[in-house]
Amino acid sequence: MFELRCTVRDCQNILVPSDSGLTCEARHHFDRAKQGYWNLTQPQDRKSKQPGDCTEAVMARHRWLARGHAAGLVQTLSPWIAIPTRSGADSPPRTLDLGCGEGFFGPALFANEAEGYCGIDLSKTAMKLAARRWPEATWVLANADRELPATDASVDRVISLFGRRPVAEIQRVLAPDGVCIIAVPGEEDLIELREKVQQSGHRRRRWELVVEEMEAAGLRCAEQTHWELKVELAPDAILDALAMTYRGVRHSQQERLKTVEAMSVTLAADLLLLRRR
Repeated sequence: MFELRCTVRDCQNILVPSDSGLTCEARHHFDRAKQGYWNLTQPQDRKSKQPGDCTEAVMARHRWLARGHAAGLVQTLSPWIAIPTRSGADSPPRTLDLGCGEGFFGPALFANEAEGYCGIDLSKTAMKLAARRWPEATWVLANADRELPATDASVDRVISLFGRRPVAEIQRVLAPDGVCIIAVPGEEDLIELREKVQQSGHRRRRWELVVEEMEAAGLRCAEQTHWELKVELAPDAILDALAMTYRGVRHSQQERLKTVEAMSVTLAADLLLLRRR
């Protein structure tokens, strides 16, 4: 199991497995949910009745990924995953997946490293799906924006695929030879759908700003690449694309799609491989 750190404010002790859950030296205790994930949230993380992505967005993303749209993205990322991170280590590399959602990318990229993998998300719905998909891995319900439940310089890979990017925490937990892999939507991502629904197609170049942010925290961009795919979407897939990206909330936007039976849409992502300086 991935070694976790206590999330109680000002504690930060290592959590040790016991018959009844996880406990630290200060006797803070955490239970494992019956669905198989660890709940490390604190009161300040539960300001909303449903923290994290709403159930509709999680399920839409679950169906979207099940259609196979991310297969090419996984293939593009695989060479970076294969980069050695520790020489001579007996245990698998330690991977922290931030904003892991319903757990698609974990087993897709790290199938042989369940012992060293930990996925973090703030959505209970996502955690239930993730733990069901890959029960051998460690799944944690926690707020990745606040503090990561890992000790200093203990993680070989930090992964943020369209998820959270707490820069200072990423820098803190990464081992000296560790890597950080980030994916952000590309300029052309869903551009046809955005033009149809929003009646505008703003193109945003996100990755350069992410690099600036990461380099200011002590990480350097070792490599950048682009992934792009053209897909034909049926009406149900279009609705899922809207739901998972929060673009289908307005009634006026939904009305514009009623006459759309299918649409050719661009999927695009900019990928970054970063290392500690």
